[in-house]
Amino acid sequence: MNGTNLFKIALRAIFSNKMRSFLTALGIIIGVASVIAMLAIGQGSKRSIKKQISEMGSNMIMIQPGADKGPGGARQDASSMQTLKIEDFEHIRDEAKYISAISPTVNSSGQFVNGNNNAPSTLYGVNLDYLTIRQLKVADGDMFTDQDIKNAAKVCVVGKTVVENLFPDGSDPVGRVIRIKNIPFRIIGVLESKGTNSMGMDQDDLALAPYTTVMKRILAQTYLGGINCSALTEDITPKAIDDITDILRRDHKLKDATDTTEADEDDFTIRSQEEISSMMSSTMSLLTILLGSVAGISLIVGGIGIMNIMYVSVTERTREIGLRMSVGARGIDILSQFLIEAALLSVTGGIIGVFFGVGAAYLIKLAANMPIYIEMWSILLSFGVCTFIGVFFGWYPAKKAANLDPIEAIRYE
Repeated sequence: MNGTNLFKIALRAIFSNKMRSFLTALGIIIGVASVIAMLAIGQGSKRSIKKQISEMGSNMIMIQPGADKGPGGARQDASSMQTLKIEDFEHIRDEAKYISAISPTVNSSGQFVNGNNNAPSTLYGVNLDYLTIRQLKVADGDMFTDQDIKNAAKVCVVGKTVVENLFPDGSDPVGRVIRIKNIPFRIIGVLESKGTNSMGMDQDDLALAPYTTVMKRILAQTYLGGINCSALTEDITPKAIDDITDILRRDHKLKDATDTTEADEDDFTIRSQEEISSMMSSTMSLLTILLGSVAGISLIVGGIGIMNIMYVSVTERTREIGLRMSVGARGIDILSQFLIEAALLSVTGGIIGVFFGVGAAYLIKLAANMPIYIEMWSILLSFGVCTFIGVFFGWYPAKKAANLDPIEAIRYE
């Protein structure tokens, strides 16, 4: 019996039980669609996070006071969080060979007030390089100057969200005075909008002021909250970190290891965007695998459904199988016939599932505003797996049919 005849027989058997065939394929359809949609969400989230981190500056280095963790992972005390000084910033600025921009940072959160309008926000004390490091631009007005930093001038540059909250009438905020923690600040510029990042944080809800102003007039402190800088290139970031570490360890008089003593632990923590990006990518990859695995369970369930229906089909058609074998059909012909039926159900379900999966992914994007990205390999993988599952779970019923005794099959009622 040639392949064409076997294919026709398999098609006839499928169409003779349309509803049962559809319900059998439905498990595969749902499984394939689920896998594609879940992988699209996982890949979309991963790419969105990497894009957001890149927009913040892929070569950005963040220096924070205090060790990464204390003995036994204990949280550091307050005094250890005051280890970064202005002198540290100046020494890194003057001596580090692999950085292109550097800014001290301090910040304070509180109510911003303009007349009867007020809203909570955050004031960041920085210098001019901060715009370069964070890839920010002034859309309207000007940035404060080095002279403003020297004089600790009460001026600020605000984000779009602050403008919308404090000037709901649409008036020009440049030149207007607002109060931050009861201190008057004159707005001299408005930042270009950056929108919401992948973690849902509003990147426009902030104000920038000279770090000297925030330290003296708002916080009344002499230590820094952190130091941000940019490496010359992303590839050279590890060298820049090593260079900065050497400078800070020297300034903080931290001893290196000797033959008889251990090295003093750093009283500062250095993080790079590359490190954060790698960590987030690893986390999202694990999440994507988890989502795909959960969705893949439905593919297994669909395969079991095919096995169940094919087993029932063999039982129903036992006499037919006996008649075919009695007129010359070989065991391999019967095996091929039922395998073709199983493969047709799984392949057809897989094709329909691909369309449903792609459609479901875009529907999720529109309804939930979630980032998605459909990789071609996810479609090929889910389709290949569903085909394998159809053949794998169809094998046992087909083998059972091929091993039937023709005489007993004809007698079967």
